[in-house]
Amino acid sequence: MKLWIAAVLALVIGGAAPAAPSTFSNPVVWQDFADGDIIRVGDVYYYSASTMHYSPGAPVLRSYDLVNWEYAGHSVPRLDFDSSAYDLTGGRAYVKGIWASAFNYRPARNTYYWLGCTEFNRTYVYTSASAGSGWSKKARINKCYYDAGLLFDNDTPYVAYGNGTISVAQLSPDLTAEVRSQAVYQTPASIGTLEGARMYKRGNYYYIWLTRPANGQYVLRSTSPWGPYEQRQVLLDLPGPITGGGVPHQGGLVQTQNGDWWYMAFTDAYPGGRMPTLAPITWSGDGWPVLQTVNGRWGASYARPNLPWHPLAPMTGADSFPGGTLGPQYEWNHNPDTTKFSVNNGLTLSTATVTNDLYAARNTLTRRIQGPSSTATVQLDHSAMANGDRAGLAMLRDSSAWIGLRKDNGVTRVSMTDGLTMSANGWSTTGTGAERAGATVGGGPIWLRVSADIRPGSGRTATFSYSTNGSTFTTLGPAFPLTNDWRFFMGYRFGLFNHATQALGGSVRAGQFTVSTP
Repeated sequence: MKLWIAAVLALVIGGAAPAAPSTFSNPVVWQDFADGDIIRVGDVYYYSASTMHYSPGAPVLRSYDLVNWEYAGHSVPRLDFDSSAYDLTGGRAYVKGIWASAFNYRPARNTYYWLGCTEFNRTYVYTSASAGSGWSKKARINKCYYDAGLLFDNDTPYVAYGNGTISVAQLSPDLTAEVRSQAVYQTPASIGTLEGARMYKRGNYYYIWLTRPANGQYVLRSTSPWGPYEQRQVLLDLPGPITGGGVPHQGGLVQTQNGDWWYMAFTDAYPGGRMPTLAPITWSGDGWPVLQTVNGRWGASYARPNLPWHPLAPMTGADSFPGGTLGPQYEWNHNPDTTKFSVNNGLTLSTATVTNDLYAARNTLTRRIQGPSSTATVQLDHSAMANGDRAGLAMLRDSSAWIGLRKDNGVTRVSMTDGLTMSANGWSTTGTGAERAGATVGGGPIWLRVSADIRPGSGRTATFSYSTNGSTFTTLGPAFPLTNDWRFFMGYRFGLFNHATQALGGSVRAGQFTVSTP
């Protein structure tokens, strides 16, 4: 942001804009955007990611130089997947929903497509004329194209998919039905399993880009979409660019308007999640992709892409909820009850669920945590809370904690609560939390704050504090240890919540939600 401001000021006063940096650092986005698909449309790059049970789903990021990225929108406006579990009413959909999915643009129809399998049994297709807005459901196909990659070859749609057994399907021109499907490759036992398919055509060859989770990348090649396919290893156990993090893998390839190729993978970096990580690709004389390494590893930095330098506003900062809609940096925990919130120069959250379990409460609004460490601060007007209500700011995952307000018998207290847990077998609640520290507060606004260290590894913590004037903060409760287990897949998020434990009717109003870095 500072660089962008300096460039603008230099132009305004007639001076030269600062020179673009010669290198970039990985990860290019230190936020949780996993299972990415990446494309270029003209001079613009788009990146799509998985979101599991968060809604809206399938976020779209936009860039002009592959290094600086901004939120653009979501391909799935609501998790409309034929189950009330996605509404947190007829069950739960934790770690279901949107896994690795396909994102592409079809020039012949000036249309963007998102395609993804949910719960291993059906595939949905969404379309739009714009990458960042206007998306709607196009089709449901009663077959799972698991970890799909979508290719338009002379306007014919092909999907590569599968786990272990890799298949290719040809879809109807409108992508509403399957025309043909065929298994094209069986992963040898010596490799283990391959998945995360992306499908490309370069010259006379079709390529299927595959990951061996969570430490390898392979590629298949054939002169026909139906095979037979040859196989090459691209990387295995390659040290990554994030200290303590995993091996970059999965993701996809993109060719710039200048003809260069780049690979956007992700790096496992829990407790924060999986971070987009960029490296250049060259091609061998016989037509195989080769990852460019630095001293035998994925580079912590590379020469930046030969593209116009295009700094964007940062993905952090303060939001006062202007206008009537939420920005694309937000996603709800499951589908929200849209009658229980409103945006109008502030966000009003009315209680939507009567429960003592935050994991069962609707309308928890989340933002990704910026790594390697960042702080979220929320300003709350709690004058309309009802007895029994709980409202606050959580570190949200399968092991959670929060700082917030409890109103009981007409008395409002600020509380630090931890011990909210879910089982890894079915993600049922195993702990609803216990207060670790608290204090009585008056009726004026309160500022709630969480500071989180999400560098990969064990021993990372979050700390909680509050303020009654917005400037002097008091630490409340002990540091909260963050779990770095991978099985929840998504990393920790900041979560703004308000739910009832007695009866609906209360509300809180968030005047501002800020994510800042040191």
